[in-house]
Amino acid sequence: MLTPTLSTSSSDIKNLQEKGDSFMPLSTSSAAPQLFYSEGSPYARICRMALRERGLMPQVREATTTLRDPAAAVLPHNPVGRVPALVLRDGTTLTETTLILGWLDEHGSEPAMLPGDAQGLAAYGRVLGLLDGIAVWNRELRRPEAERSPSVLSLEATRANRIADALERDVADGVYANIDAGSLALLAVLGYAERRHTVWKWRMNRPQLELWFIRASQRASFCETLPPLSGI
Repeated sequence: MLTPTLSTSSSDIKNLQEKGDSFMPLSTSSAAPQLFYSEGSPYARICRMALRERGLMPQVREATTTLRDPAAAVLPHNPVGRVPALVLRDGTTLTETTLILGWLDEHGSEPAMLPGDAQGLAAYGRVLGLLDGIAVWNRELRRPEAERSPSVLSLEATRANRIADALERDVADGVYANIDAGSLALLAVLGYAERRHTVWKWRMNRPQLELWFIRASQRASFCETLPPLSGI
C-alpha cells in the first residue's frame, strides 16, 4: 500500500481509492453528516483539509457558523458553541478536532489522519500545543490595549518561538513528511500565522520550516480552505 506524503498528488489519492483500499463508504443523502466551521478557525480548518484529503467532500456537508453569538447556527447541536462540530446522521455531535479526525478515519479513503505510532502522535501533539498558545496570544491581542496582559503576551511569544525552533529540527528530519493530523495541523497553524496572526515572524531563521510550508501549502486541501485576512 502506498503511504501518501505531502508530495502525493490528488490523482494518486484517487488511484488509492480505485484500487479498493479498505474504507467505510458513506452514501450521499439529505441527512448527510454536517461539519460546522468558522472560516477563521485553524482547528476547524484541520478537519476541513482532512475531509478533502480523505475524499469525503461529496458525502459530508460543510456549514459556516458565527461564534460567540446567541444566534449561532451551531448552538442547537453544540451548546459549547465552538468549532469544529460534526453532526452525524443520528443527531450525535462530535466536537474537538481530534475526535472528528478519528471519525473521519473510519470513513473515506487513505490516508488515515491520526498517526498509529507514539512518535506520530507526539508530533501531532506538539503542533496542537503551538496552536493552543497562538490562539491565546491572538485573543489577547484582540483586547483593547489597556486590557492586555504583558506577561501573557510574552509567555505565548516565547512558547511559540521555542516550539517553532523544535519544529525546524523536526522538519529537517522528515517528521512531518506524511499526510496526517500532524502535518495538517502544522499547515493550519502556519497558515493562520500568515493571514491572521502576522505579528509572529515564524519564518525568521527557520529555513527548513519555511521550505516545508512553501511546498506543503500547494496542496488543494490547503488552497481551498484559506481563512480571511485579519489585521493582527
